[in-house]
Amino acid sequence: MLLNVFSIYWELEKLNMSDKKSYSIEYDFHSSPQLLFQYLSTPSGLSEWFADNVNSRGEMFTFIWDDSEEHAKMIQKKNNDKVRFQWQNNDADQDKYYFEFKIQVDEITKDVSLIISDFSDEDEIEESKMLWDNLISDLKQVLGAS
Repeated sequence: MLLNVFSIYWELEKLNMSDKKSYSIEYDFHSSPQLLFQYLSTPSGLSEWFADNVNSRGEMFTFIWDDSEEHAKMIQKKNNDKVRFQWQNNDADQDKYYFEFKIQVDEITKDVSLIISDFSDEDEIEESKMLWDNLISDLKQVLGAS
């Protein structure tokens, strides 16, 4: 069900690729940064929570939800720290937008946080945040970190 919602959301996003606004959300995790990073940066990890199936060839990733297939390029990766993807949708302004997973570890408490940065139309930011909330809930369940 959630994956169908994401597919519909993504199709709408492609139609509305105007000037988007950046936003970030932070989630606390009870997981090691190394383990969490594997679920954010590898096809096998991403297919556990982000999409039905994920394939990669080098820096190009294919995300599959039901009958929908989207392509993204991994444009930045720093082990156990962050990974940034950019949707490859042939839009003139696609280079301006990305989504990023950044792992932050508190130096004193060693608490682990995941910061997601993304872009959305201003009137859809709350919907986008709810989608991320649902996806991260799935990730936490997979990690046993909920």
